[in-house]
Amino acid sequence: MQNMIGDPIPLLHGVQSYSTAPERRDAAANRARILMVAEALFAEHGVSAVNMAEIAEEAGVGKGTLYRNFANKGELCLILMDTQLREFQDQRLELMRSQSESGIPCLEQLAEFLEALVAFTEVHMPLLFEVQQDTQALNEREIQRPHFWQYMTAYGLLRSAVRAGELPADFDSAYMAEALLAPLAPPTFRFQREVLGFDVDRIAEGLNLILGALSSLQRIIA
Repeated sequence: MQNMIGDPIPLLHGVQSYSTAPERRDAAANRARILMVAEALFAEHGVSAVNMAEIAEEAGVGKGTLYRNFANKGELCLILMDTQLREFQDQRLELMRSQSESGIPCLEQLAEFLEALVAFTEVHMPLLFEVQQDTQALNEREIQRPHFWQYMTAYGLLRSAVRAGELPADFDSAYMAEALLAPLAPPTFRFQREVLGFDVDRIAEGLNLILGALSSLQRIIA
C-alpha cells in the first residue's frame, strides 16, 4: 500500500549546524561544560529561575564565550532537548509509516500524534517555553523550533486525509494544522495547565473532539 502520509515530513534540524561543525578541543569542552552546568542548575532551581549570567559564572566561562556558543537561553534549551526531540520524531515517524502500511486512516494517525504531543509537551514544558520565547528572533534558516516539525507533520497528515477522501477536497489543511496545534503552544499549554487547571487527559480529549468534528464533515457532504 502506498504511504498515506504522502508529503515528506522533515526531521527537525535545529541543532544541525552545531552538531556537525568541527570544533576546537577547548571550544568543545567549554560547550559541553556549559550544557552540563545549565542542566544541573535547571534541575536544582527550575528553568525559568536561572539566567545566562548564572550559567556562565557556574561554568567558569566569560559571557562572551557563553554567547558565542548560545545566542540566548532558548537556544541553549533547544540544544539540551536535542536527543529527546530526535527520539520523539523518529518514534512517531516510524509509527506513522507502520500505520500507513496497515491502512490506518490518516485522521486516526493524527489523533494519536496529537495525544503523544500533549504528553511530550507536558514533560518538557519548562524547556519548550524558553525555546518558544527566545528563538523567535533567530534566523529560521539556521534553526527551526520544534513547532515547525509539529506543523509539517499535522499538515502532511491532513493533506493525506484529503487525498484519501477522509476530508472534503476543499479542506484548508494549512490553516487547520496550525489551529490544531495552537492549544499546544507552550504559553497556551501552560495557561491551560496552571491557570485553568486542565489536566493532560482533558487537553488531549478536547483535541480529539475537534478531530471527530472534522471527520464528520465528509459524511455530512456525502
